[in-house]
Amino acid sequence: MRPRLKEHSDLIIKDFIRQKIDESGASGVVIGLSGGVDSAVVSKLCADSIGPEKVLNVFMPSRASTREDHKDAEKFSRKFGMEFKVVSIVPVVEAYQSILPSPERKETLGNVMTRSRMIVLFHQAKLMNRIVMGTSNKSELLMGYFTKFGDGGADFYPIGDLYKTEVKELAKKIGIPENLIEKVPTAGLWVGQTDEGEMGISYENLDVILMGIELGLTSEEIVSKTGLDPKLVDLVWNKHRTSVHKRKMPLAPKIGIRTLGLDWRE
Repeated sequence: MRPRLKEHSDLIIKDFIRQKIDESGASGVVIGLSGGVDSAVVSKLCADSIGPEKVLNVFMPSRASTREDHKDAEKFSRKFGMEFKVVSIVPVVEAYQSILPSPERKETLGNVMTRSRMIVLFHQAKLMNRIVMGTSNKSELLMGYFTKFGDGGADFYPIGDLYKTEVKELAKKIGIPENLIEKVPTAGLWVGQTDEGEMGISYENLDVILMGIELGLTSEEIVSKTGLDPKLVDLVWNKHRTSVHKRKMPLAPKIGIRTLGLDWRE
């Protein structure tokens, strides 16, 4: 019951990218490149589908960012012929810290960082008549492990139907450098922060549980089939349930004939 990368996933995603760019009339894409595997995979798939000259990778360091991430992001972009740009979010984050309450709380400050990055990406996309390609994967989306209107803010999610473990498989298939694939996943929001540490579960176990949820299994059935701690299964179920609103367009009460987010189909 472990997610396995489908054979033609890369071809499906590249066709999706070309189609959505054509539909939107955009001239290319803008991507927030972190130095990690998810954003690298999205960037490479975009370059392969529409040409590297139409891909702008933006590295947006905070005070928690490392030189290694900067170096890896730039080296990756140069290797595959994509434009690379650095925009520091430090000044704007510090400005928000000066006016917002409880600026010392790292989790709320992390939200400020990701929303600041979203503003940079959409501003750049507007200037260039491009669209913003998000880098969230299925594991993060199903757990609500993203900031609403932050790293969750994008025009499209090319890897949004791939679990994290599948993303790593795809990364190997399309030639992402090994050091990016093997990096400890982190959003770089504060020193020492990691995805798995913050969520309280490894991606390997998370993806198995989420796959069980996708298959419609009960918590008891997931525990029986995986042998995992029931507390871990409950943790994932709870995070999945309480983050439903983050995965949907903001709802409006039903008044008209067809209502956005409910029964308006496009």
